[in-house]
Parts: sequence; C-alpha cells; structure tokens
Amino acid sequence: MPATPAWPPKSAPRMFVAQRLEQGATVTFGGNSAHYLSRVMRTSPGAAIILCDDQTGEWAAHVVSIGKREVQAAVERQLRSREEVPDFWLCAALLKKDRFDLVLEKATELGVAAIHPVVTRRCVAGSLNADRARIITTEAAEQCARTALPALVEPAKLEQLLKTWPADRTLFFADEEGGLPAAQAFAGHTGPAALLTGPEGGFDDAERAAVRALPHARPISLGPRILRGETAAITGTALWMAAAGDWQH
Repeated sequence: MPATPAWPPKSAPRMFVAQRLEQGATVTFGGNSAHYLSRVMRTSPGAAIILCDDQTGEWAAHVVSIGKREVQAAVERQLRSREEVPDFWLCAALLKKDRFDLVLEKATELGVAAIHPVVTRRCVAGSLNADRARIITTEAAEQCARTALPALVEPAKLEQLLKTWPADRTLFFADEEGGLPAAQAFAGHTGPAALLTGPEGGFDDAERAAVRALPHARPISLGPRILRGETAAITGTALWMAAAGDWQH
C-alpha cells in the first residue's frame, strides 16, 4: 500500500504575512503576493501553502479562492513554533547596492538575529532603501524555511554605534590589521555577540582606534587575505554560527 504523501508538501509556496496567524483564520493576499500565488506558482483552490507571521511560527494553509486581484487562504494547523535564533548581530558597513543586497540575503539565511548597517568614512553608499532591504530578507527567510525574520535596523554612523553599544554584548571586530583568529575567538563564546565588518576601502586609522578602545571590542582576523566587504560579512557570520551559533545542533 503506497505511503500517504506528506501534507503540506515541501514544494508548497512559503510566505510571510503581517497578520497574526491562528487556526481557522482567513488570510487575504493582494498585489504582488496575489500575483505570485496565482500567476507565478499557478496555485488553484485547495492547493497547499505554508505561512509564517514572525510571531507564532509556521502554519499549514490552503487556497480557498483566486480572484482577479486577490487570493484567499484558510489557515489549518500550526507546523512549527517561531524559532529561537542565536543572539548575534551583524554590523556590516554599507556597500554598493548589489553587494549589500548579497549581505542581507546571506545573513538572513545564516541565521542572524539582527542586521545593523553601519556608515563609515570610506563607505561608498550612505543610505539604505528600507523597503527593498525588507523584501530581500523576507524572501531569503522564505527560501531557507526560516520562521523568524531578522531585525533590520536603520543605518547608523560608526561613532553612534560605538557610543550606544550595550555593555552586555561582545563586539568582534574584523580588523584588516589582525587580531585573534576568528575561529579561535568565537569558540566556546556564550552570551550576546556581534560582528563588525568594514566597507570597500576598509576602516581608517581613527575608526580602528575608536573600535579598539571600546571595552567590549575583540579584534579578530578572518585569514591571511584581504576580503571584500561582503565576503568578510558572510564568512565571519558563517564562522560564528559554526563555532558558537546554532550550527552545532
């Protein structure tokens, strides 16, 4: 006798919604979301979809109706509670748009709790399109089956970041001039942590001195080669997740 197929199937569309989900709730999609479900994924009434609300977790639902401008779905049952991600911030200097888009996407996939864009003296970019950034992180979370969206903080100047740094959080500083090897520095670390990575031109001497003067800063090295800003941010985050984050489970 053939096994009963899993429901909802792993191939079901996965989407974040703004409303808090519960069994029996109705969710109405409009605009791009409706277009995605009806035209891109070609769902039909009865088709399974997976919904997340960044509050309660992940829910199985099915499409009830498809109209010209909206799609309605009914929530059936909870599949997973909202996940607990490591208390790890990525404080990455702003880069050119396409390169920082990559940082946003991969940081989300890797499991960071928050992304803090930082403005330094050598940054090529000085601002961030918040709506675009949230779309990128949301789509990345949907793709990797993450149930908790990373907090996306407004860009801040490095001086302000250091001035308001919380006393209970270690700041690992990816310094081009060297420090303790990252894997060694991260190993066995417990408690809130963050990683600071620089822009295309690196930190200037005054910025480097200011970061190193912070009592909670720990200079680290990401290897013998000079890494691009996006490479440093992604590599450093991956190393932290492997050594002290949730990759150990």
